[in-house]
Amino acid sequence: MTTATMSKSIPGDAGWPLVGYSLDLFRNMDHVVKERYERYGEVSWMRMFGNNFVVLLGPDANQFVYQNRGDLFENAAWNVLIGPFFPRGLMLLDFDEHRMHRRIMQQAFQKQALEGYLDIMNPRIAHDIGSWRESAHFEVLPAMKDMTLNVASEVFLGHPPGAEAERLKTAFVYLVRAGASVIRYPLPFTRWRQGITSRRLLEDWFRRELPEKRRSSQDDLFSRLCHAETDQGELFDDEDVINHMIFLLMAAHDTSTITLTNMLYQLARHPDWQTRLREESRALGKQQLSYEDLASLQNMKRVMKETLRLCAPVPSMPRRTTRDCEFKGFEIPANQLVTISPWFAHKMPEYWQEPEYFDPERFAPGREEDKQHPFQWVPFGGGAHKCIGLHFGEMEVMAALHQILLNYEWSVPADYRVRYDFRTLPIPRDKLPINLRRIV
Repeated sequence: MTTATMSKSIPGDAGWPLVGYSLDLFRNMDHVVKERYERYGEVSWMRMFGNNFVVLLGPDANQFVYQNRGDLFENAAWNVLIGPFFPRGLMLLDFDEHRMHRRIMQQAFQKQALEGYLDIMNPRIAHDIGSWRESAHFEVLPAMKDMTLNVASEVFLGHPPGAEAERLKTAFVYLVRAGASVIRYPLPFTRWRQGITSRRLLEDWFRRELPEKRRSSQDDLFSRLCHAETDQGELFDDEDVINHMIFLLMAAHDTSTITLTNMLYQLARHPDWQTRLREESRALGKQQLSYEDLASLQNMKRVMKETLRLCAPVPSMPRRTTRDCEFKGFEIPANQLVTISPWFAHKMPEYWQEPEYFDPERFAPGREEDKQHPFQWVPFGGGAHKCIGLHFGEMEVMAALHQILLNYEWSVPADYRVRYDFRTLPIPRDKLPINLRRIV
């Protein structure tokens, strides 16, 4: 759709010449989206990443897109941003093909599999946080990223940390960064070129390891995907396994890193909640969680939900229309890129009391602000594409935070406020420095 055509039916603007709103979104996405809503309302259009997008805001928009009645939207719109680096990942598939792949992959995320993953990750978490040193300027983001990548190496690949694991970790970091490139062509020394090279490295490694994983019966995710099979006999071929593993490694470690980093930030700013969660963990009387312990940590779950509300790890979700459709009286043509914003929906004063304030009790029984609309709290997406690893992610975050609470106390200055970098997913620009003290 051309700008001229769009402006007749949907309000909006293209932003800066050539780059549109891309750079503004990298610098301050939350401000850009809020200003857009105040200026245009729930529906507008804008130019970013070389394309015109229709922006749909609010819980009704989330419901319209996530429920996707009649297959109006295809998720392959993610190809615009990350397609060259994560081709045929589960999130980039659609309709019958997506449903078939999801049925197979679900075998690797059932309760028995999750219990096995937790047994693998607990010692790795203990080892990594045990190496932390007291500091008045401990940077949380790199520590969390290193830990979640190590967990992913053992739980997903069945590969202990070492020189080869470090090489794979570096490749994943380059791969994620490449998707947010402004220069989207493999020129020398660009992030895009780094991403292409890293993708090849990872494909080669998985291809070498596949025959052994096909023969093994280990509990790591790589082995499970090699053997996953539905009751109808559906299973993945080698290329499917490679594509899904590379995508899952990216999706799992990044979202867990962001969630844990922000939980430590909120607990540093709200020491009463830090104490409350520490007492809850101490009451279990154990250093490492079992799967059955997760249900008893209700305060931790509320803090996690509130943290995910305030900082959705994936702040926007692109789609593409498969045919002409209508939303709230606005006509959206076929083949149009569309995006919704969980980040914005999580902070709308129409649905949340004091939305900028950290208040885990808003999720407590009897209050449950998130239940006013079924699609106002959607950090894991919704509908057919709802995050398949959400229970794995919650388990990893809770297992790690439990051990951190038992071993450390931390704080930030009273006037400290985190500022986010949105070039990939929302991360603290300053890596979140805290005053970290070991509990004696």
